[in-house]
Amino acid sequence: MASSSSSLATTLQRAWQRRGALACALWPLSLLFRCVSGLRALLFRFGVLGSTRLPVPVIVVGNIFIGGTGKTPLTIWLAEALRGAGFTPGIISRGHGGGDSAPHSASHSAPHSAPHSAPHSAPHSAPRAVTADSSARDVGDEPLLIARRTGCPVVVGRDRGAAGRALLAAHPDVDVILTDDGLQHYALRRDIEIMLFDGRGVGNGWLLPAGPLREAPSRRRDFTIVNAPELTPALRQAVGGQPFRMQLAGEFAEPLARPGQRVPLASLAGRRLVAACGIGNPQRFFTLLRGAGLEVAELPLPDHHDFLDQPFAAIEADCILITEKDAVKCAQIENLKNDPRLWVVPVTAQLDSALAEHIVEKCRGCSTA
Repeated sequence: MASSSSSLATTLQRAWQRRGALACALWPLSLLFRCVSGLRALLFRFGVLGSTRLPVPVIVVGNIFIGGTGKTPLTIWLAEALRGAGFTPGIISRGHGGGDSAPHSASHSAPHSAPHSAPHSAPHSAPRAVTADSSARDVGDEPLLIARRTGCPVVVGRDRGAAGRALLAAHPDVDVILTDDGLQHYALRRDIEIMLFDGRGVGNGWLLPAGPLREAPSRRRDFTIVNAPELTPALRQAVGGQPFRMQLAGEFAEPLARPGQRVPLASLAGRRLVAACGIGNPQRFFTLLRGAGLEVAELPLPDHHDFLDQPFAAIEADCILITEKDAVKCAQIENLKNDPRLWVVPVTAQLDSALAEHIVEKCRGCSTA
C-alpha cells in the first residue's frame, strides 16, 4: 500500500510540473475550485463566515503548494528567533498525521503486521496539549517534533481558534502564537502570513486538480520564503513578492536507539545505506544526503507514514537513514525503536537574520485585544 500510494503521489507531482494532457483535461475543474475557494475567502473577509481573533499576535506559516515545502523546520526556526527577541511563543496546529486523521485503536507497540485497514475511532476535535512524551498517533508527528525541538507550548486541534484559546489559558505568559500550516484556515484571524515555497516553485501554475496549488500565486502575504539551494531569477518570478531563501542543513546522524550520540554524515560513507522518509517531498532528503557525499538507495514513503507495515523488514543495509519527523514515530514502535540500523538525520533551517528582524518588528507593532 505504501509503495502504490507513493507511486501515485509521484505521478501527480510530475503531472503538476507541466501543462500536459492530464493537467489540461483537469483544467476546467481547477476553474471551479478557484471560484469556490475564492468565494470562501471573501465570505470570511466580509464577516459572513465567523472568525476568531486571539488576544496576542498570530503568525501563520503555510503554503499554497500541496505537499511538504519545509514548514516544520521553518516553524522551529521562527520559534527560536522569537524567543531570542524576548517573546514567549506558543504553537498551534491541526495535528495532521495524528488526532482526527489517525486510527486510535492500534497500539504503538503493535507488531508490524498491524493492518492499515484497522477501523478508525471517533475523531478528537477538542484541543490537546502536546508534550515531549505525547504519542505521535494521538497528536501528530510534526507537532510532536516541534514540541521536542522548541520546548514551546504546543496545542493541536481541528479548530485552531479553540486550540489558541486553550493554549493561552494554560500558558498565560505566551505573547505570540505560531500557526503551523494554517494559511487556508481563515476561521482564525492572523497578523502575519508567511508563505513558503520550495524549488518546485508553483509547478505549472494551475490550481487543484490540474495543478499543485491551493490558491493563486498572487495571493497576498507578508513574507515569501523559498526553501531551495539557489534562488534563481525564474524561481523569483514564479513565486512573486520579495522572497527570502531558506536552506535545510544536516551534517550529523545519530542512532535512533541512542539519541545524542552524533557522528558526521560523511563518516557513514562506504557503508550500505538506505534513505527512507515519509515527508511531503522525499527527494529533498535524498538530495541533502547525496550533498554530504553519501551513496544511498532511496525508499520514499507516503507523507505521515505510520511504519506499521514493516517497511524495513526485507531491507539489507548497514544503516537506514530517516528524518526526525519519521523518527518520532519509529521511536514509539516496539519493533523499531531498538533497531540498530536506524539512524536519524536532524536538519536545521538557515535563513537571513534580516527576516527575523522584520517579523519581530511586525509583532511589536501588532495591537493586542
